[in-house]
Amino acid sequence: MLPPMMLELLPCVEIEPEGEAQSAVIWLHGLGADGHDFEPIVPLLGVNPELGTRFVFPHAPAIPVTLNGGMVMPAWYDIVALDLDQRGDAEGIRAAAYRVSSLIAGEEQRGIPSNRIVLAGFSQGGAIALYLGLRFKRTLAGIMGLSTYLVLDNTVEEERSLGNRQTPVFLAHGQQDPMVPVPGGRLARDRMTQLGHRVEWHEYPMQHEVCPEEMTHIGAWLNRVLDPQTS
Repeated sequence: MLPPMMLELLPCVEIEPEGEAQSAVIWLHGLGADGHDFEPIVPLLGVNPELGTRFVFPHAPAIPVTLNGGMVMPAWYDIVALDLDQRGDAEGIRAAAYRVSSLIAGEEQRGIPSNRIVLAGFSQGGAIALYLGLRFKRTLAGIMGLSTYLVLDNTVEEERSLGNRQTPVFLAHGQQDPMVPVPGGRLARDRMTQLGHRVEWHEYPMQHEVCPEEMTHIGAWLNRVLDPQTS
């Protein structure tokens, strides 16, 4: 595995607030998508403009995906099996986490402290958000995983960070999800609750997607965790 300084910085789509940026949401897309995937929903979330939130949507690198016959597509890591416990390659997961941690460092260099940064993701991007959020050494404002699951859970006890043991977590899942069945999301919920996180959990009558009710819940949660008066 390449050390962090040898990994290319990820290109990103960025949506700036009207005024000075005071907080940030780094949001990772799912397999085969790109940073534009969730760009349209930002105005629909109802995030308080006084929070000065910058949204950062990175593009995953294009790599061959074993489960899709080796087809090259945007992916945070290779998927090698249907089973959630075995589907991700450990080296690729760790490399993706290094790349995303560089984005967090970039926001810090731009003047936003880590405790004003939310790490979020959908599906495969959510798996990276949960993996890194549990292990990131500096305290984050929140961790959000949508329609996702835990990867490399067997190493989390020894690798998890004290910095984010009390960080609030938002998890949501579709009850009819054919790509990542809802039991995988419930396992992530139960595991993170066991680890001491304040988990807000939602299920919706939908498939592998995001619905309007979910966007309302996401926006309300972001307003809470990014508000320095309430977080």
